[in-house]
Amino acid sequence: MHTLKPGPVLLLYLLTIFSFQTQAQLQNNPGANHGNKFEQLGTLLSDPNVYRTASGAPGHQYWQQRADYVIDVEVDDENQRVIGSETITYTNNSPDPLHYLWLNLDENEHKADAESKKFDESSLSEQMTTRQLRQFIGGNRDLGIHILKVADGSGKPLPYTINYTMMRVELPAALKPGAKFVLQVDWQYNISDRMEENGRGGYEYFAEDGNYLYTITQWYPRMAVYSDFQGWQNKQFTGRGEFAQVFGDFKVNITVPADHIVGATGECRNYANVLTPTQLTRWKQAQQADEPVEVVTLEEARQAMQGRATAKKTWIYEAKNVRDFAFVTSRRLVWDAMRVKQGIEGYTPMAMSYYGPEAYPLYRRYSTKAVAHTLRVYSKHTIPYPYPVAISVEAANGMEYPMICFNYGRADTDGTYSEATKYGMISVIIHEVGHNFFPMIVNSDERQWTWMDEGMNTFCQYLAEQEWDKDYPSRRGPAHKIVDYMKLPKDQLEPIMTNSENIVQFGPNAYAKPATALNILRETVMGRELFDYAFKEYARRWAFKHPTPADFFRTMEDASAVDLDWFWRGWFFGTDPVDISLDDVQYFQPLGNLETLQGDAKEAYEQDINTVARQRNIEAGIPFAVEADTSLQDFYNKWDRFAIDPEQQAAFRQYYESLTPEEKELYDGKYHFYQLKFSNKGGLVMPIILEWTYADGSTEIERIPAYIWRKNENEVTKVFAKTKEVTSVVVDPLRETADIDESNNAWPRRHTPTRFELFKQGNTPVRGASSGPNPMQRSGGG
Repeated sequence: MHTLKPGPVLLLYLLTIFSFQTQAQLQNNPGANHGNKFEQLGTLLSDPNVYRTASGAPGHQYWQQRADYVIDVEVDDENQRVIGSETITYTNNSPDPLHYLWLNLDENEHKADAESKKFDESSLSEQMTTRQLRQFIGGNRDLGIHILKVADGSGKPLPYTINYTMMRVELPAALKPGAKFVLQVDWQYNISDRMEENGRGGYEYFAEDGNYLYTITQWYPRMAVYSDFQGWQNKQFTGRGEFAQVFGDFKVNITVPADHIVGATGECRNYANVLTPTQLTRWKQAQQADEPVEVVTLEEARQAMQGRATAKKTWIYEAKNVRDFAFVTSRRLVWDAMRVKQGIEGYTPMAMSYYGPEAYPLYRRYSTKAVAHTLRVYSKHTIPYPYPVAISVEAANGMEYPMICFNYGRADTDGTYSEATKYGMISVIIHEVGHNFFPMIVNSDERQWTWMDEGMNTFCQYLAEQEWDKDYPSRRGPAHKIVDYMKLPKDQLEPIMTNSENIVQFGPNAYAKPATALNILRETVMGRELFDYAFKEYARRWAFKHPTPADFFRTMEDASAVDLDWFWRGWFFGTDPVDISLDDVQYFQPLGNLETLQGDAKEAYEQDINTVARQRNIEAGIPFAVEADTSLQDFYNKWDRFAIDPEQQAAFRQYYESLTPEEKELYDGKYHFYQLKFSNKGGLVMPIILEWTYADGSTEIERIPAYIWRKNENEVTKVFAKTKEVTSVVVDPLRETADIDESNNAWPRRHTPTRFELFKQGNTPVRGASSGPNPMQRSGGG
């Protein structure tokens, strides 16, 4: 490497200074301030071990429990009651002897004395609906599970204790590692009105035809998770934090009125016994169809709604390697289905929808196609969808279970619907069907870490929405749409790594912010190729297993060779927003041969020197010479500060000839040097993205990694060499980083119109704009 010799080529002169900092701010600059934003997560993550490796993969001794179910259940349509009997075969794959088992009794959430009805705040207003007031009074129905029997495989009673939504069953002897235990439980409960109780499952009554729609969820006593990282997950269910479940096989015999249609997790094994011959023929046609086929037609549903069968039928369903089981039953259901070609041999699941007449205009046109679309997009970004069916049920709410989910999307009484309703319905279908991947397959624990379920799924939902329609009005995912949340006062914010029950702004925190973070990680920090490979690897590693946040964080780094601890710290463990301010711009050019300074450059140099000299004299209390003594005016008018005598010119030529070709190339290059100073006002370190606009009208996007902040997290200075003169600079021009204050992002400064100004102009503000109803805003949304 050649070292440039001292001389004119190394001199720079400052043409203009653009500063957006006050003198006091510059003087009070504390200098480098290295905090912990770039330190490794260390003790924030659990230590790797034989069960979970430092790479984020399952360890060589990874284990998880198994629970297999055989269930007989009847839905009593006259009394709105579930009556059930189950046999659970529980396998202890852990290295620990177990002296008792924990089961979930989630339906106890609806009991009159439920804890959640006591510890949630409440208030009165001058105008309230009867539904709101009824929540204070409570219902008069006997809700909650009644346990009728708990016994071992031989029928011998076992002692048990119920603590709100958890039941502990004491074993007659320790269940040793590798051993199985057979448990029998009989129970019943009154089905709650989910339109009044706000539950995920229950019934909806249609007064116009006197029929019920039953969505039967969290309905059976089910095994809690026992894991290597926390032991028993027996945290109470209070209605928000959803479920951690154990994988196993299910055989469920569902007895309902003979005129009901049933849709459920898994595959029905006796369609020939429960469908009419015509319906069975349509079902076989649907299995070869690329467009939805009505297995049960609208006309057949309307006919069934007129009667009340006294006879009963039993639908037999089987599901392999699932963590839960749910079903829908009603006589007022249309059912359509089609196959889904994923382009992968052996993976051709059935996409299906069940819906009432009021949803027919929307669901018949969009629902099953949205199911199929979701499976294709999610499979591309994670693993091929492994289950045989995926079902969307219209039930005026949103909630998910393996292979089946419940969504909303009803037309107006005249059969019409708005664009907002259409897109809201498609979004919630994509979201709930997408939950098949997170957490039904990649089985995270939402009771503990909501974002691993909702946030990852919302991120994939955004990808699916954009593939559905390039102009799709996605509500969550784009960086700028999280700004209004991130600029809230700190006392209204929690880190993403917060327990479900403790989150104030649940939707933004658990759904939108993690989805936005992952989108930024993909588009801005890692790039699509590295991100997509690592994300797929995470799904592959943890499919049908129980991952933790550490497993995800480590896998994303392990599969990409990108150190992301700074990103996890800022986005997932902190509440700081992004606000990168462009505070100072200085423009330099090489001084070089003074006689080459001509025209505007010479005038600019002279004006700059005069300005600086005048300012320094004023600050020192010395009057500028021209102003103090006008007799010197002629001298200054005739004096040419740029005049070069022959001796100086000869010396310069001798120096120039001594330069190497590389040095001459640098000297002769017409470079413009720009020194930019940035401050991190928000606290969340992020890449600095710049858009340069040049005098010839061309533009350039330049990206500086977030590591530029690693030695000084408060402010940084960076020099840029350009071959063209710059007329403006903008930070984050494509709104990729969720910067909460764009007024300090540009040189020259730009006026950012307020929402009121945009309103007066007839424009809709980009930030905070709503693109339709929030599919998750309903209580109990998944």
